[in-house]
Amino acid sequence: MSIKLYNVKNRTKEAFKPIDERNVRMYVCGPTVYDRAHIGNARPVVVFDILYRLLRHTYGINSVSYARNFTDVDDKINIKAISTGKSIREITNETINWYIEDMTALGALEPDYAPRATEYISEMIEMSSELIKKGHAYVAEGHVLFDVSSYEAYGELSGRSIDDMIAGARVEVAPYKRNPMDFVLWKPSNNDQPGWESPWGFGRPGWHIECSAMARALFGEKFDIHGGGLDLQFPHHENEIAQSCACCGQDSFANVWLHNEMLQVEGKKMSKSLGNFFSVKELLDKGFSGEVVRFVYLSTHYSKPMDWTVKKAEEAELTLRKWRKLTNGVQVTKHISKGVIDALNDDLNTSKALTVLHGLAKSGNIEELKSSAQILGLLSDQMGAWVKENTFDLSKLEEIILASRDKAMKTKEFTELDNLKNLFISAGLDVQMSKDGIKLIKGPKFNSSLLEDFL
Repeated sequence: MSIKLYNVKNRTKEAFKPIDERNVRMYVCGPTVYDRAHIGNARPVVVFDILYRLLRHTYGINSVSYARNFTDVDDKINIKAISTGKSIREITNETINWYIEDMTALGALEPDYAPRATEYISEMIEMSSELIKKGHAYVAEGHVLFDVSSYEAYGELSGRSIDDMIAGARVEVAPYKRNPMDFVLWKPSNNDQPGWESPWGFGRPGWHIECSAMARALFGEKFDIHGGGLDLQFPHHENEIAQSCACCGQDSFANVWLHNEMLQVEGKKMSKSLGNFFSVKELLDKGFSGEVVRFVYLSTHYSKPMDWTVKKAEEAELTLRKWRKLTNGVQVTKHISKGVIDALNDDLNTSKALTVLHGLAKSGNIEELKSSAQILGLLSDQMGAWVKENTFDLSKLEEIILASRDKAMKTKEFTELDNLKNLFISAGLDVQMSKDGIKLIKGPKFNSSLLEDFL
């Protein structure tokens, strides 16, 4: 069975046919790096990590190239720099490191290319210049704007007419625009903003031109797959298609477009005002392992809204504990269940693939279970540390420190109690004392090796 993917461009599930089986290319829109990635940001990372793994399994590791960019020039970054007093470079470097750390915790493979927008400014200037020469862009008051009316196919990806877009979108109303839907390719910068010299003056790129220029530089004018969250379909991806095809020809840019649906928390839209807005780091700090988070993501098909719930996470943890216990010490083989591959070949049906893994566990086919789980990024040695840490029994330690406190209250000598408390804290435990007793809670940096002498 060949890989079938739902191509948003054609609105149909179709057999995937790479342009060159020896050079399969996939580009996914990455984050704007000004803050920690939230759990919604992580969903496309996991989705396209699965596709990356499947493509490598099908065509070979050396025949697949995956690019995921970092937008490191953006007004949100500028605002963060002003509010924190840090330089833009400090903020973007720190945030990129956080992002890589958090996505690695979720078991995501590093892409082959991780371009920063600021590394491709000359390519963006060149592309903007070409669009002006071809009559698809114009200069106005130091801005370069794409002329939407010059591209007849504008709106085909999202299925919207220009009138509908104007009515339903937040468009920047500016006197220098010929059409409200025209979008910025280049804009002027003042002395407090990052900028580069260009034929139109000192300035910086618009958001949409970034990915078109980087994908073209890395993969050429035509490549296989472009992906991202559904929230990017319009206007970002619509604008990418318009500027790339206007610049390089109607048959250029990506053949297949994939979008993952959005994420909810406990049945509600994720929102800071509702108190259900979590970064990946916050989930990890709450004690959810990256493997458990990944399992919850995989339990819902990428094209459907996903609901993150504590109950799902608890069920995922129980399943993973059972599978890890079954496969402990089992060697990984090259044999992967046909049922798992067939499920993934059917438009990345990860929930069905997990059902197949449940069946393998139930039948006792543990070698195939472990080998097959790894194409989903599960049951690897690197992802398994949480099992040991989370099974560490704290009840005996609570008894020890409680006895020490009782002794200290009688003798009025608190040195032993303070030493115990400091040791437990250094091991990553939160020591909560009250008149009713003592409670020890594992923190995100819990290190059981420092406490083994007590057990």
